[in-house]
Amino acid sequence: MTTQEIANRLVELCRQEKHPQAQEELYHSDIISIEDVKSGAPITEGMENIRKKTIAWEKNVADIHSAYVSDPIVTGNYFVVSMENDITFKDIGRTQIKELCVYEVKEGKIVKEQFFYDM
Repeated sequence: MTTQEIANRLVELCRQEKHPQAQEELYHSDIISIEDVKSGAPITEGMENIRKKTIAWEKNVADIHSAYVSDPIVTGNYFVVSMENDITFKDIGRTQIKELCVYEVKEGKIVKEQFFYDM
């Protein structure tokens, strides 16, 4: 798959709230995920650890009030997507998250993701 095709597929699955499926289909087994330091898990390496992080996040979500995923902007082996979410978390309550998600693609798989956001 090209970077554009991967970006389009990721957006499609994220708009359907199918994040685990997106990871299974599109992520490299040695994926690196970089979050904001305040997240408690600033760097996560490997698909197994990414799955654990995703499961923990999903368990903490009480309600998703709205979710928006932009069309991707692709250049070379990178693409960026803007996401906006209005979510109630079990531990911190309702919050709005606006973030830029930057992805790097190599050999047809996402090898790195990095998130920039305010909550």
